[in-house]
Amino acid sequence: MGVTLPSRFKSPIHLTFLSILMLYSLSSRSQYDIIPKPKHVEIGSGYFEIKNNTRLAYKYFQNDGMNLLWNFVNYGLKIDLKPVEYEGNDYPENTFCFIHDDNVEDYEGYKLEITENQVLVKTGGFGGTIAACQTLKQLIFLNDGKIPVMTITDYPTFKHRGLLLDCSRHFFSAQTVKKYIDALSFYKMNTLHWHLTEDQGWRLAIDKYPKLQEVAAWRTEKDGSRYGGFYTKKEIKEIVAYAERRNVRIIPEIEMPGHSQAAIAAYPWLSCTGKQVEVANDWGVFKEIYCAGNDSVFTFIEDVLVEVMQLFPSKYIHIGGDEAPKYRWEHCAKCQKRMADFDLKDEHELQSFFISHIEEFLNENGRQLIGWDEILEGGLSPNATVQCWRGKEFGQIAAEMGHDVIMSPTSHCYLDYGLDAINVEHVYNFNPIPKELPKDKHKHIIGGEANMWTEHVPNDSVLDSKVFPRVLAMAEVLWSGPDTGYVEFYDRLQKHYPILDAGLVKYGLEAEPVMVSSKREKDKTFLVFQPGVPNLEFKYSYKDTNLLNHDIPYRVSKTLTQITHLDTTINYVDPIALNKTGRLDVQAYKNGEPYGTINSSEVVSHKALGIEPSYKTNFSKYYTAGGNSGLTDGLLGTHNFRDGKWQGFSGTDVDFTLDFGKEIEFQEVALRFYQYNNAWILQPDTIEIHYSKDNKNWNIFTILHGPMASEDRDKSIELIGDVYKNKTIKARYVQIFLKSRGPMPAWHEAAGSDSWIFIDEVIVR
Repeated sequence: MGVTLPSRFKSPIHLTFLSILMLYSLSSRSQYDIIPKPKHVEIGSGYFEIKNNTRLAYKYFQNDGMNLLWNFVNYGLKIDLKPVEYEGNDYPENTFCFIHDDNVEDYEGYKLEITENQVLVKTGGFGGTIAACQTLKQLIFLNDGKIPVMTITDYPTFKHRGLLLDCSRHFFSAQTVKKYIDALSFYKMNTLHWHLTEDQGWRLAIDKYPKLQEVAAWRTEKDGSRYGGFYTKKEIKEIVAYAERRNVRIIPEIEMPGHSQAAIAAYPWLSCTGKQVEVANDWGVFKEIYCAGNDSVFTFIEDVLVEVMQLFPSKYIHIGGDEAPKYRWEHCAKCQKRMADFDLKDEHELQSFFISHIEEFLNENGRQLIGWDEILEGGLSPNATVQCWRGKEFGQIAAEMGHDVIMSPTSHCYLDYGLDAINVEHVYNFNPIPKELPKDKHKHIIGGEANMWTEHVPNDSVLDSKVFPRVLAMAEVLWSGPDTGYVEFYDRLQKHYPILDAGLVKYGLEAEPVMVSSKREKDKTFLVFQPGVPNLEFKYSYKDTNLLNHDIPYRVSKTLTQITHLDTTINYVDPIALNKTGRLDVQAYKNGEPYGTINSSEVVSHKALGIEPSYKTNFSKYYTAGGNSGLTDGLLGTHNFRDGKWQGFSGTDVDFTLDFGKEIEFQEVALRFYQYNNAWILQPDTIEIHYSKDNKNWNIFTILHGPMASEDRDKSIELIGDVYKNKTIKARYVQIFLKSRGPMPAWHEAAGSDSWIFIDEVIVR
């Protein structure tokens, strides 16, 4: 059947997921490439076709939200499908027939019975009705306007399925927020976690405190420009109603006690010092937090939350609770008095006191508190729900204590991370339930979220490319359940790109086109190209450079120059011998066309290649550089410390030894360190390098002192070590000891927090 798109739907505002069913004229459809994958599908033969006299009938429905169903069918179709309530037990033919069925137990569950004569939809609640409609929309789109004969029984695995959208670091329009609500509903996600307050901006109007929108909503950028914005109460009410009609609840996040510098900029008396500060114009963790010893701070927060609760009907209010440096509290007489008055042994218990006070207030108003997993520190509030981000182990602790948990660990759920850290397959392999969690506690893992933080996401195009298509993998994990088969999901995903195109989504890639790794075989190291997606071919250029021909220390202050084409290329067939220090540029091709941009990396050939260090200190499981041999794989890291080539050590000294298996000769030992104080990454205080022939008697190769931690906020990489220009060392063992800087210094925004040491390679030449 031909479909004409009325003029009112031709603008970008209306051409969203609600209207994609009109865009039928695409080829290569499959019958049920539905995302997320339904629980049970039985395929028949034939199709139900929408005709001019097709009608929409319903029975036992008492929900105003049914209007969405009528709009769903009528949008763009030149036929009149007004709802008609029917009586009796015979379902009318040539209809979309909706019936409320108490046998469908799950509120969001549904059953579709599709024949050539009718589409029968049975649901247990409004959520199931919307889910059924989204499945029908996908089937219509994927089958040229027809609906294949089949039976689908479907329901969610987890009841909380969400996306965190940070509109504080960068501000996004109400129109963009609605577009994301459409997308969430279309893929059966039911929660938008809306991050509305931060150090860098306060985004909602509060009548009682007008400076929050006059001052806290705006920041002065480094170039002197003014940046910001906020949502009016009218806009928020419209967005909340828009979401409710699509079975998406909005949970607002009002950060406390940390990440509150914007509010303090508007009202300095909220801080421990009372001094005027500016709305932050950089990223990181800041020591200006709400004063826990000042009663007027709690009055302010309660006043704000009263207005928040008037705007958001969600039973949950998210209060953050993460990354709150205790430096100000440690030096604040009022906070110390509060600790003494309530017999609190440390500042972590003071934070627990703070969170508990807010939770009591929310509970008294019929709401429940969600906080990031730091609220576990110092004792957890009795009714709090924990959102786990630092690692699944924190979620396990909370679940074993009997608290509900939302899983969104950085390992799988942070969509602001690049594809080199988290690609679509990595998201798809996420299991919200920790392996070690007892089965009787599984019920406390209520679901998960994909987190979209926007420090480095300045516009809608970048936002879309970060969120899509990875959020579709998260949608399937949370609805269908984990471990349902990535290869099959990948095939279904390909059919959804035209749908995203119709929704004006500027989606990104599924994975980095190529990941370069190294492997050791017969005392030689080879570079291996691993395709990010199937059916790729590669061309590469491997050039000598003077990368390490510099005096030590050598500071790398810029990233690799991005090139757009390869001057000379070689077809990649077999692994490449890593026999020279140089630059490796790789272009992927799919169906003969370039796929993605050129991947550029630096590699170094040296005597320690493939020698696995023996560690006395453990590196972080989040920054492994490929594991135990990551520091001797010949692959150098970039200025993106999440690129998989850096090994990180938090709050500890570093101690490891290289055993070459026999005596070797060398003149130089050096390490490459990362420096970025915004992320609490500092060069070590002391670098000690020793060597030995027998692992008993040790000699000093060099002892160096790293530069003092600088207030410079730029990212840099430095090669630090020593060279014996007129002497050759003979030894079998090399020992490295690095003394940490300890806590971040007093001048830093996160003063007192543990610092990191990041290393990408130990070079022996």
